[in-house]
Amino acid sequence: MRIPDWTPDRKPQPQDLVDAILERRGGALLNLDKALLWSEPLARGWNTYLKAVRTGLPTSRKLRELGICTVALLTGAHYEYHHHAPDFLAAGGTQGELDALNAYCQAPDGAVPAGLAGDEALVVRYAAQMTRQVTVDDALFAQLQGRFDTTALVEITAAIATYNMVARFLLALGVTPED
Repeated sequence: MRIPDWTPDRKPQPQDLVDAILERRGGALLNLDKALLWSEPLARGWNTYLKAVRTGLPTSRKLRELGICTVALLTGAHYEYHHHAPDFLAAGGTQGELDALNAYCQAPDGAVPAGLAGDEALVVRYAAQMTRQVTVDDALFAQLQGRFDTTALVEITAAIATYNMVARFLLALGVTPED
């Protein structure tokens, strides 16, 4: 990492904040947390917001994780992919789908992802446009509107947009996966 790991000695933080992060993480701080904890307001807000995006939305976890993995691969955020590919698999995704996603993200043409179909292909194309171009073309958005209700569309969009933010934070600070 480009900055020192946070420790309580280097920058004391309120114990309730550290405990909330530890609870969300299952008892251990991740390298991302060790960057965020340099700023109490940022760590507190991030923990609440990302918890909602990761575990509080009723829209398909598999599709949200697929969008997140797409962002990770397109931006080169290895840390993000390292943590979210297993979550995609746990949510019902397959290794074949991850392999297809990897091939799609390495292809320059942005064609329909071979090996992905239906909702998965739509979400990958959506995440790719949001990540590469920022704007989404009307035809793709109309396809999404034809398939997802407004709540699902908002939640999938929020997950993709959020993890574009996360990717940029990780890459700028050089946050790497834990040993």
